[in-house]
Amino acid sequence: MRLTVVGCSGSFPGPDSPASCYLLEAEHDDGDGARTWRVLLDLGNGALGALHRYADPLAIDAVLLSHLHADHCLDLCGYYVLRKYHPRGAQPPIPVWGPEGTADRMARAYDLPAQPGMSEEFAFRVWSGPVAIGPFTVEPVEVDHPVPAFGMRVSADGSTIGYTGDTGPCEGVDRIAEDVDLLLAEASFRHGDPNPPNLHLTGTDCGDVARRMRSRRLVLTHVPPWYDPQVSLGEAWGVFDGPIELARSGAVYEL
Repeated sequence: MRLTVVGCSGSFPGPDSPASCYLLEAEHDDGDGARTWRVLLDLGNGALGALHRYADPLAIDAVLLSHLHADHCLDLCGYYVLRKYHPRGAQPPIPVWGPEGTADRMARAYDLPAQPGMSEEFAFRVWSGPVAIGPFTVEPVEVDHPVPAFGMRVSADGSTIGYTGDTGPCEGVDRIAEDVDLLLAEASFRHGDPNPPNLHLTGTDCGDVARRMRSRRLVLTHVPPWYDPQVSLGEAWGVFDGPIELARSGAVYEL
């Protein structure tokens, strides 16, 4: 399984990266021959343009949305246009998993009537349990955020990635991080600041959960452009002695 960071900027696009979007790829033979399967974890502002550098947008098999804040879902609007009006013709719908209300939210975002909205381009499905997409098994895990939100455990080829999405510290984060090969954890807040509860993690939080839940590698992401990401990195180093990196647009991780 390969993870490519398409966008990792927190809350809005920054000077060096679009907002949240992560490309997962793995080989699989579904009976029609072996091929590379591709799914996206989130598709936030600015990410669709950057995606072209790493994969043909028409070669994506599914989009997995953690929640419906703009920095995690809004480029589905551009993706709708790409799939509907592409010169090769309208593309068949692909699955989009997300919280309840995703279809209506995206229709409103592009000022479409609720019916059909984007349902001719995307097959919207509500998170309700594990799903299989080619070689990927995806387990959604509810997390603590002001809107319905999910992290994910994604497994393929004997490896597992944990993705926190956006969340405050909670039992769901522990479940996501447990024994994963790579934990992709948001570090939007700084330790010691008067941070509001039930919203985001600090670098210290990320390092702590990685240590307690035996994550083998930690990648910090979703740091807002107004903060120095080295601060988040230093916080995580203070509590986790495994490999730690800052996510950057274009980084590739082979598992």
